[in-house]
Order: sequence, then C-alpha cells, then structure tokens
Amino acid sequence: MKDIKAIVLAAGRGTRMKSDTPKVLHNIFGKPIISYVLDSLKSAGVTDIITVAGYGSEDLRKVVGTKIVIQKKLLGSGDAVSTAKKLLSGFDGAVIIICGDTPLVNSKTIEELILKHEKSGASLTLTTAKLKNPAGYGRIVRSSSGNIVKIVEDIHAKLYEEVIDEVNVGTYCFSAKDLFASLSQVLPDSQKKEFFLTDTVEILSKAGKAIGSIEVEDVNEMIGINSRKDLAEATAVLKNRILEEVMLSGVTIEDLATTTIYPDAVIGQDTIIHPNTFIGPDVKIGRDCHIGPFARLTSTVRVGAGVIIGNFVELVRTDIGDGCRVKHHTYLGDATLGKRVNIGAGTITANYDGKNKNKTLIGDNAFIGVGSVLIAPLVVGKNSTVGAGCVILKGHDVPDGKTVVGVPARILEKRVGKERRSVK
Repeated sequence: MKDIKAIVLAAGRGTRMKSDTPKVLHNIFGKPIISYVLDSLKSAGVTDIITVAGYGSEDLRKVVGTKIVIQKKLLGSGDAVSTAKKLLSGFDGAVIIICGDTPLVNSKTIEELILKHEKSGASLTLTTAKLKNPAGYGRIVRSSSGNIVKIVEDIHAKLYEEVIDEVNVGTYCFSAKDLFASLSQVLPDSQKKEFFLTDTVEILSKAGKAIGSIEVEDVNEMIGINSRKDLAEATAVLKNRILEEVMLSGVTIEDLATTTIYPDAVIGQDTIIHPNTFIGPDVKIGRDCHIGPFARLTSTVRVGAGVIIGNFVELVRTDIGDGCRVKHHTYLGDATLGKRVNIGAGTITANYDGKNKNKTLIGDNAFIGVGSVLIAPLVVGKNSTVGAGCVILKGHDVPDGKTVVGVPARILEKRVGKERRSVK
C-alpha cells in the first residue's frame, strides 16, 4: 500500500522480564516476538515500517530489517511516536501504530482497521475490545451519541469509568497530518511524567475530528508481553492456533496437550501425529505418515509419503524418502534416506566428528539392523543390508546389494558350500 506506513513501538526494556535481552527479542517458537508483529503488518500489505528502538537497539537492528529511530529517553508512547516524525516528513497518508510486544495481532485485524479508516475518512481509527474484567486497560469513553471522545488510562479511571467494559487494544490508524498535529499538544502526565499517545484521542475529539473504531473479537490479540508469564500465555495461544490450522488441513493430532508444531512446519493430508511429538522449524512431512509417539523432528527435516517415524526417534537435518520405516529409539542427524529404507531400533548416525557435521547417505531399499552405528561421512548403497550391532567406520562405504556384519563392519561374501567368509 503506497499511502500507508507503520510505526512499531519497541523501545521498552521490559524490566519485569528480568533479562538483559530486550523483551521484543525474546522468542516464541524460535522467532522474536517483534517478528510476529512485522509479519502481520506485511501480510496486511504494510511494508514501509519504522521501528522505534531504545534499550538494545543494536540487537534489534540486526533482527527487524526496517527503518529504525531511537527513543533516547523512555518518555512514553507519545514521545516514542514523535521520534519517527522526521522520517514521515511530507507524508500525507495513513500511519498504523502498533506495539512490538503484541505477537498475536492478526493480519486480518490490521486489514480491517485500514479498510475502515479508508472508507470512513476519519482522522483516527482504533481497535477496541469488550472485557468482563477491564482492569489494567485504558477505557474507551463515548458520548451519548456513541462517538469516542477520549481514552482514560487505568491509573486515572474514575468510579464511573471503571465500569466501562470497552477497552483500548493499542493498535491505531491515524491520518499522518492529524497524528503529529495532535501529538504536539500532548502534555506530560502528572503522575508518570510521560507523554501518552492515547491523549491524542481527546485532542482530536475536541477539535471536531472524526474518530472511528473496530472491535476485536479475539481478545488474545491484546496480549502484550511484559513478563515471563505473558510470554508463556502467548506461546500457548499461538501453539493452539497452529494445531487448529494443522487439523483443518486434514491432519490428525491425537493429543493437543503434548504436541508442539512450529508455525512454518508443513504436514500432508491424512498424516497422524501421535502424543508427545515435537515438530520443529522448517519441517516438511508428506501424506499418510505416522509420527510419534515421543518423536522429535527438530529442524530442516523432510519426510516423504507413507513414512513411519516411531517412538523415541530424533531427526535433525535429515531427509526421509517415501515408504521408509524408522520405528524405535533412533537418532538420524544429517542423513539422507532413499525410498523404502528400514532403520532398526537403536540405530545412530554418528554425524559429528568434533569439528564438522558429516552426511550419511542410505540408498533405496537398504535394511539397517538394530543397534547399528553409522559413522559419517558414509554411503550405504541401494538394496544393501547392515547386520545387527554393526559399527561402520567413516569412509567404509557399503556397495549396492552387499551385506556387512561385525565391529568394525566387513562385507559378507556369499555362501560357498557350507562356509561363509567375510572380506576386509
């Protein structure tokens, strides 16, 4: 959208987090909190974004990939927005203002806010919600005709305002011209000595400017991260959202409470996820698979169609071909399996030599016996067999169609009469 820009407020340290890391850089499912906010803005079509930074600004700069301005002193939300004024000089469009610590804000909410603002021609359109217990939130005060006239912060709420159940969610769409004109009239709060962005609402109302609103139905979008407890609550909400989306795509999840799936994982239709399963970032699973119980697919894993990944199996940076069986107590790291490979219980690919992560390649229809240790780098050929308890040393590749046995593993020759010999 050409005529809309965004300001993301991310200057706070988050003292209640009790951390040296800025609160917006704490992770949910491997991504910083602020990344979810930025992703929602971009999904809504807002790509010209200014981030207001303060504590930890250099670390923030590495993550956000947006224009950054620094709020040198934390003098409130109004002052934070004012720091972006120079970058918006001459801009006459709309400005979205959103908190960088609200990872559950949905892109559809932002789209609806923008659409309402554009259609109404209001100076300000804001998001509200109705809560049974509004304590802690700014109250939306309306006139007898239903127009928004001001926002009263919780610390200033009088008795009659305390019973108001409509609260400020904290995401706004301003006319840029009216935003900065009203900000110039905001005075510091008498108690906190800070400049509140919410004071612009009353200023605009008194000036006869139109103020609109949309109501957010999912109050979880309001969750701002100010403590470790908030972080856990937001994580739980996001986890359930992901699981719901996965199930709607045609995947069975047997136990929601013990299953974790990262937001960028892709899982094929008619796959069944058994209890106590972890599916991490950048994992792709094909159709008609069984995953778990107690399976852990940590990162960059590819699983083909019709695969069984059983109990106490861990996969890391591993590709599994169609029809493979990896059923029990196995670790495969940096491995590539062809089609219809059978991995016996207790198999380990020893991928790390102390310096490098090395690859193990296993061809189509290979059979790996129980308790095998495959020391990478290593190639196990097509249609080959690795006997139970084998230890295959690095570089001792198994040719196609051959059988290896022993410690260290040796190629087993075909029977000659009643004798059988192995070749070193």
